[in-house]
This record gives sequence, structure tokens and C-alpha cells, in this order.
Amino acid sequence: CADMARCFFVGTGSEDLKKMVAVAQSALDKGIEQAIPGNRLSDISAAIQAEIEKHGYGIVRDFAGHGIGKHMHEAPEILNYGNSGQGPYLKAGMTFAIEPMITMGGYKVYITEDGWTVKTSDKSLAAHVEDTIAITDGQPIILTRGKVGGI
Repeated sequence: CADMARCFFVGTGSEDLKKMVAVAQSALDKGIEQAIPGNRLSDISAAIQAEIEKHGYGIVRDFAGHGIGKHMHEAPEILNYGNSGQGPYLKAGMTFAIEPMITMGGYKVYITEDGWTVKTSDKSLAAHVEDTIAITDGQPIILTRGKVGGI
């Protein structure tokens, strides 16, 4: 299994939107950089949060990244916020889907009547990016980009 998400503009996005998507991608990359043996699971979360909040965006709290293996969504849950140094130690062989979701406003969201569509409660715009990674003895492999390390 693998899980990934990307943001695309239909037409020309405003500079504000382009910046928000770039920050979402940067937050994902910062989280992936922490996915090395010996770090703790929350080190990924803290790196994502620091990058997002540095730029003044909100962090969706109702959804999170996750373990991935024989099934799409497995434990553990990987929050996009939190304090570093908590949770299990990372080790080679673990695979995760890391997926920052950020907003131009607050963090509250809701699922519409179709049971699938997610919208921000304050009607602000949001961005979501995601990659599946494998932890190795060295740099993580980003399985959904075909790159080893060198984010």
C-alpha cells in the first residue's frame, strides 16, 4: 500500500495560495527529515507544526498521518502537531504516510453530507500534501516520489 496527496491549481492560483501550498510541502519535507532511526514519532509531528506555525497557518487536527503496511491506515497515528521526544522510537523498516493539512484560518473542519468532502468551519482555504516513506538505516526513502533522501 501507499498513500499520497498533492495540491494542483486549476488556472492560476493567487500568490497567497501558492505560498500556502509551498508551506504545506515544506512542512511535509521537514517532517520526513525527522524520520530517521533513533528519533521519536513526535519528532515528525513537532517539525511539521513548527514549519506551519512559523508562516502563520492553521493546522487541521481532526486528521493525521498513519502507519502503512498491508493495510492503508494502520497504527500509529502521526499528528501534524505536538511536542518532540514522545512516542515510540523510529527504526528501520517502519513505513508511514505523513500528511500535513493546513489552513489559512482556524483548524476546525467538518465532513459534508456526502461523507467524504472536508471543509473548514471558517470557510478558509486549505492545502493537503502527503507522501509514504520507509525508514532505513540512513535517510528515509520517499516511496511516492521515487527518491532516497535528498528531499
